[in-house]
Amino acid sequence: MLKLSLPFNSQAFTIPLSIFVVAVIVYLLPDGITEYLIYDRNKIIDGDYWRFVTGHFAHTNFNHLLLNLAGLTMLWALHGDHYTNKTYSESFLLSAVVCSIGIFYFVPDMTRYVGLSGVLHGIFVWGAICDIQKGWKSGYLLLIGVWGKIIYEQVFGASADVEALINASVAIDAHLWGAIGGLILPIILFIKKLTNNTAT
Repeated sequence: MLKLSLPFNSQAFTIPLSIFVVAVIVYLLPDGITEYLIYDRNKIIDGDYWRFVTGHFAHTNFNHLLLNLAGLTMLWALHGDHYTNKTYSESFLLSAVVCSIGIFYFVPDMTRYVGLSGVLHGIFVWGAICDIQKGWKSGYLLLIGVWGKIIYEQVFGASADVEALINASVAIDAHLWGAIGGLILPIILFIKKLTNNTAT
């Protein structure tokens, strides 16, 4: 489906804009405070469980922040028509938590992680599925495209140019687990719909 307008209603942009602002604020915080927010495996083991969520708002440098904010804005422009405060918040939190838990249990060598890219992959997956549910064929192309990118990264690794730009390794496993997190809300809603249909 070709979009000719941007989704400027409050339900579409309130939560994405809030995430945008929080990410900028976290970037501007002194390093000493940011250290209490980033995903740090050892600190999480010691009980700092909030890092499962807050780590996604921190970034390695200004380029990293800009890339993630651009991705956040692009997804709003692409899929904002599907957003509500409730569903976007649920999808964001599920993607963030599944991403962090996936890294924690299945990628133990990744001791530190920052950035929104894992969550954005989840939001992308969720938005593409919303397209499909609306009957928009473009959703299938977007879903195939994002999973194709993730598989490519798993096989061939990340772009060296992007790594140089953000001054860090691209966390391709975060992209994978974030995308898996993006499947959770549609699955829950699908099961709920099936249950309601069965009950009636």
